[in-house]
This record gives sequence, structure tokens and C-alpha cells, in this order.
Amino acid sequence: MCGIVGAIAQRDVVPILVEGLRRLEYRGYDSAGVAVQDASGKLDRRRTVGKVKLLAEAIEKQPLSGRRGIAHTRWATHGGVFEKNAHPHFSEEGIALVHNGIIENYEELRAELKTKGYQFQSDTDSEVVAHLVHDRIKDGADLLGAVQQVIKRLHGAYAIVVMSRHDPERLIAARMGCPVVVGHGSGENFIASDAQALLPVTRNFRFLEDGDVADISCAGIRLLDASGRAIERKLHESELSADAVELGQYRHYMQKEIFEQPRAIADTLSERTANGKVLDAALGPRAAALLPKIRNVHIVACGTSYHAGMIARYYLEQWAKAPTTVEVASEYRYRQPVVSPDTLFIAISQSGETADTLAALREARRLGYLGTFAICNVPESSLVREADMTLMTRAGPEIGVASTKAFTTQLAALALFGVALARHRGLPAKQEAQAVRFLTHVPEMIEKSLALEPRIAAWAERFVDKQHALFLGRGALWPVAMEGALKLKEISYIHAEAYAAGELKHGPLALVDANMPVVAVAPNNELLEKLKSNLQEVRARGGHLYVFADPASGIKPSEGVDVIEMPEHVEPLQAPLVYTVPLQLLAYHCALMRGTDVDKPRNLAKSVTVE
Repeated sequence: MCGIVGAIAQRDVVPILVEGLRRLEYRGYDSAGVAVQDASGKLDRRRTVGKVKLLAEAIEKQPLSGRRGIAHTRWATHGGVFEKNAHPHFSEEGIALVHNGIIENYEELRAELKTKGYQFQSDTDSEVVAHLVHDRIKDGADLLGAVQQVIKRLHGAYAIVVMSRHDPERLIAARMGCPVVVGHGSGENFIASDAQALLPVTRNFRFLEDGDVADISCAGIRLLDASGRAIERKLHESELSADAVELGQYRHYMQKEIFEQPRAIADTLSERTANGKVLDAALGPRAAALLPKIRNVHIVACGTSYHAGMIARYYLEQWAKAPTTVEVASEYRYRQPVVSPDTLFIAISQSGETADTLAALREARRLGYLGTFAICNVPESSLVREADMTLMTRAGPEIGVASTKAFTTQLAALALFGVALARHRGLPAKQEAQAVRFLTHVPEMIEKSLALEPRIAAWAERFVDKQHALFLGRGALWPVAMEGALKLKEISYIHAEAYAAGELKHGPLALVDANMPVVAVAPNNELLEKLKSNLQEVRARGGHLYVFADPASGIKPSEGVDVIEMPEHVEPLQAPLVYTVPLQLLAYHCALMRGTDVDKPRNLAKSVTVE
């Protein structure tokens, strides 16, 4: 949930650390801090509440420099948003530590350390780890040995990086359940939660596995497994450029990422179809053997990815005739799932490090599904490494906390999978070719939808003073409505709910009045006439409708009904992707006009790596 950066070099690393934090701010921005070993050998630090720019300003006013340092941007879990809870944490002025994750047994460890005379300056679970490392060093261990001993006592998830005033030539990092990447330089080396933090200084990375410990010095990086044996991890050369996460002409990352969707979806589809069919090989080497055996599908995900899974259920049942269930990952392993024979388990995650989704995947492997399949945007993530089949969404870096292109590329990937599975379950070649043709037309359709931005911005002006909104859809557009409501509440802080439109009369209609805008998505499909009836229910109660409608829907503007016609008719396979875009733009412009922090909404972080 938090962002970590570390560096050891023959130059001042403070600019590297601060820039790395800036690139990791999507992981948390409640507070930020940097600690370095200065020229005198002393550990020095700066910490601020709030975003990284405030830390940068503090460093400018009160400079610090050093050739070895660690840094952190926090999303608060244990302890409030106060400077005392900001990382790095010190122990006895000789140990500095940054931590991402949750230490579940920290209260027990804290009580033990208090009996040894340790004084706690924060309310965090992380400070416990710093004191435990100091306690081991005090008893004669070097920094590496101290960390190896300490992590054996930690229950929970962690990525930690530690430095010691008494062991000045190294940084020690360890991972369990939270992402850690080491970056290789020339005479200097680095560590971070995400490779994009280090792109300005290196493109060569190794990704730690659970239980790994990294011993990092200027001379090199040594990796050890949980038993202390030296190991090798594959070297990856990133294809991303250092400016891949820059804003360019756009005002916010969210706006940039909305407009990147045509290219991102085209990348998702690229080289995965040929001669009117989806290539099984695009799903990984095990796909050809697994696909013919699949009879049922179970999808697990969180948040926006859960909405993608709900839409995928329509794809899979309509095209592949495969019974499909969808549930949130945070609930999945706390019941006792009954696994039907020949069921494929699908885990969807943008980052591939979502704690609940990873835990669900591991539980699924234990329960004996036919196989596991990951839909993800990060090739080196834990989810991808652990699944039997994978399909990368290729969305590229997504910085805005409210997901846009990561969501629509998930839909494109799931549509590809649905069509591939359908072929193995009897879909005629002519229909598969038609489906492929529909998908390849989506980027062009989204380009046209983006041209609606000025009209959508005008609608947003009417939402500025509202406190509530209702979103409606039917069929596969119901989860699209859910995603639209989530986007609005995430970044504008307007309370929004979404319902299958047929459920209006079962309760939500009681909320409808002139002060609650009702947003509807209305493609011209077999449910259109029923949706029209539902919209009439809203008008009869004085509700004001804002409808994104198919040009052939017959829905026209009238008193209390505003309509934006979509640029062209969409097929059912295309509709969730195309109709999502205007809802994203509506949320973006509402937030812009309400003056909220579009890219970094309060209380949220991009990558949820704790339960």
C-alpha cells in the first residue's frame, strides 16, 4: 500500500529518492519521508504529513544529502496521519527502516520490546521492526543477520528496507507478500516497490520472491532465499521509458489515461488474433491443454477489477455458454467454496499484488480447480508468476488512483478469453470471426466517444452542488453503471449508487427526486424497451435523467431528460468498453469542478497490498 525507494551510490541519492517517491505517490500520500547517512556518518531524516511535494519543499528549506538512503510514501493503516507515524522510523539513532504491509503480531512484539526498555515514538506496527533489528545488532549480529533473524518472527505481509549507521556499506531488504524490485546500476544500486520509481536511473531489474532477502551495496546485489542460501532471480530489462509516467499535454493523469484508452486497448488486442480467431497461445503455454476441459468459470477480484469480472460473466455465458460465478476476493477465502469439476479460477488485478486477490489465488490452488488464470497489467507481478495461464492487459503505467485504462483493457482481455473459450465449446468459426471484428473496431469507437468530452463537461456543471447520484444499466451495462458510480464517488466525493434498472421499484425509487441526478446507459439491445420503462418510472417521480443513448434507441431530449447520443451503434460485445468512457469523463469533470484532488483522492491508494 505504501511506496518504498532505496539507493546506495557514489553520489548524493536524495534527488533519486524524492523523484522515486513522486513516481510512487499513487501507492499512498498521507505522509512522506527520507533518511540518509550524511558525511559525518550520522543518520538524518526529513518527514512531512501530506504529499511528496511538501517533503521536497522541506528538504529545500533544510537540506540533507548522503550517498545512501531510504524513502517512503505512506498510506496509513496503523496510526493516524501524523508526522510521528511517517517513515522512515529510527531505533536508537542507529537504525532506519521503511516498511510496506501489516505486521499482524506487532502488539505482542511491542510489549516484549517495552520490557527491554525500548521507547516507541509512533503508533505504527512498522516501528516494532526497527527496534527488533536494533535488538539483534545489539546482541552481536550484523545488519544482514539481524534482518534474517527478525523476519522469522514477523507474521503478516511486509516489504522492508533497513540501513544501519554501524554497517554503512549496505542496505538490506526483505519481502513477504508485498512487491520489491532491485535495480542494477553502474557502481550504484537501488530498490523500490515498483520499477517505475527507478526508471530515471536504471532499466535493469530483478524482482524478489516471497522470503527473499537482498543485500545491496555499490559493488552489487546479493539475493538470499528464506533459508539463507544464495539465489538468482531473472534479470528483466524494462521497455518503459523514464517519461512514460509524465503528464504531457494533460491536466491530470486520469485525463491522460482516459485518452490513452484507444491505444491501450489496441495494444491489448494486438498480435492475439489472426485469420478471424483468437490465438490460444496468447493465453500462455498451458492454454491449449486447459481450454478444452473448462466447463465452469469462477472469477475473483476486488473493486474495479470485480466490475470487470461481472461483465466477463456476460461474455462467458453468452459466447462460451460456460456457467460463471463472480465474487469479491476479500470474501472468497473466508467462506468454504465448493469447487465444481472442471472449473477454471480467474483472478483479475491491475497490479498483480492485490493482497486479497493473491490470497484467493493461493487458496484456489489448494482447493483443486482445473487451473488458474490471471488477468493483469504487470508482467513481473506475483499473480502472474503464480497462475497457470496469464493474459497481460498491456495498459502501461496507470498513475491516477481511479482506474480507467486498466479497467477497459481488462474488459478487452476478458473478451478475448471469452471468445477463445467459446471456440472450444462449439462456437462456429463465422461467429468467432465476427466477434474478433467487433473487438478490433473498439479503439476507433472509443476515439469517437472521447470527442463527446465538451458536452459531458457541460453536464458535469449540473452535478457540482449535488450530494447523491444514481446510475442505471441493464444486462452487461449494469456493472458499467456500477463502475461509473464508483468513479464518481472516488474522485468527486459525491455519494453514488448503481442498480440494475429493473430493481428501481424494489426500493431505490424511494430516493428519486429533483435533487438526485439519475445517469443511465442505453445501448440499443434486447433490453432497451425494458430500460425505457424503468426510465419512465424515474421521470414520473420528478427525477432528472442523464442518458447516454444509442443513436437508434429512440430516446430523445425532453423536459427532465438530457440525452447524449453515442457516435455510433455498438454491438453487445463492444458496449461495456465503449459506454464506460463517457462515465469516466463525467466523473473526471465533476471532480475538476468540485476542486478535489483528481489523481489522489482522499483515503485511497492505487495498489492495495494489505488485507
